[in-house]
Parts: sequence; C-alpha cells; structure tokens
Amino acid sequence: MATEEGIWIFGYGSLIWRPSFPFVTRREAYIEGWARRFWQGSPDHRGTPDAPGRVVTLVPEGGAFCAGAAYLIAAADQDAVMAHLDEREQGGYERHAVALLPAPHAPPFAEGVVYMAVEGNAHYLGPASLEALVVQVRASHGPSGANLEYVARLALALREMGAVDGHVAELDAALAACVPSAALA
Repeated sequence: MATEEGIWIFGYGSLIWRPSFPFVTRREAYIEGWARRFWQGSPDHRGTPDAPGRVVTLVPEGGAFCAGAAYLIAAADQDAVMAHLDEREQGGYERHAVALLPAPHAPPFAEGVVYMAVEGNAHYLGPASLEALVVQVRASHGPSGANLEYVARLALALREMGAVDGHVAELDAALAACVPSAALA
C-alpha cells in the first residue's frame, strides 16, 4: 500500500468533503465489489452513545462499484495522517486494502487503504427500512453536527462527482421531503 511517494486513502463518506488531513493530490476513484450503506452507528460524531446517528460503511456486493475520493498522502505525512484517521474512525472502523480504479471496469491505478466498519463491531446497526433510517437520522446529533447534515453533504458530494448511489439518493430525498432546504443551512 505505501510506496516511496506515499500512501493512498480512499474515502466514501465524510472523507469525500471533509478530509481534515494534508494530501498531495485528490482524485475521484472507485472500488469494486462494495456498496455504501447507512448501516453503521455513530456514537461519537453524528450521534451520541445513547442515540447514535447513522453513517456509511461498506458491505460486500458482487458487481457493485462504490465511488469516492482517493487522496495521496506524502510519505513524510503518512504516520501522522494514519494516526489521525485511526482516531477519527475509531467508532468501529478498521483499515482494509483495496484496489483503486479510475472508473468502473477500468484497471486499478493504485492500491489504497479504506476504513470500513464490518458487521459484528460494537456500533454496527445493520439494515433498516427507509422510514426507520429517516427517523433515526432526523433525531441524531453529535459533536460533528447533525446526522441530517452528514447525509445531505454526502449526497451533494456524490452528485457533484456525477456518481450514482441509489441508497444515498433515496435517503437524501426522503429526508429532504421532511425538511426541505434545511440540511445544509
């Protein structure tokens, strides 16, 4: 994963719009075989331990391509950035190696690191109905802000990339129908 030039980090959630670390370059990227889902609880950023928010993780799905942002971290910054991300993603996320593609079905341009929360971690919530997701997201707030803002910013970032993600778009639309124009205010 790490090379002389540095290490690539793949972000598919808040890292797309709020990387919070120094990087050499950012580019749109895809990973194959994974789908983004609001199945992870957030007791420390978009919720609290008693009322966790819903944030995205990756779940295996054959034939799926997940769009996101790949960041090249300079070798000199690698240890500090990885320590920062280990702290930021401590709520059930683990590092995994992934092949980074410039587009679906294209050959990889690099190997990178992604943080994902796998089933069985202490904060994993799993699937829920759209109605249940809306209720939980609307009610959840944490130190990083409203859960509603997280969903809206992710949906906006994906639209700006031209990336299609039905799960994110469906939840964003359902939330917007409840709270029009308020999510990013």
